Amino acid sequence: MSSKNKSYYAFKPLHSPVIQLDLSRCTTLGELHHQLKTTFGFPEYYGENWSALWDCLDGLFEDEGEITIEVFGYTDMSEEMQQGCRAMLDIFKDAEKTMPNVHFTIF
Repeated sequence: MSSKNKSYYAFKPLHSPVIQLDLSRCTTLGELHHQLKTTFGFPEYYGENWSALWDCLDGLFEDEGEITIEVFGYTDMSEEMQQGCRAMLDIFKDAEKTMPNVHFTIF
């Protein structure tokens, strides 16, 4: 397998106990999923849907210390975008339950 193919499947390393997810410029779900992929270092095959978000988050921080994810811009989104992202907030809540070292804060 070439190194290009390996990188397709690889999660990018996260090097900080505080991760800032900035959604302030997201006006579509596609832009939001791109931001999630970039911020969390998801692999190229990330499916850009809520099931894929859970699949990639589940266990991502398992061997890490305390992780805080600060989500900026959600409250500034249009009501339509906020409604479209409610599943994301539910996934974040579920992630906190299954990974007690992970904490999400919405600004």
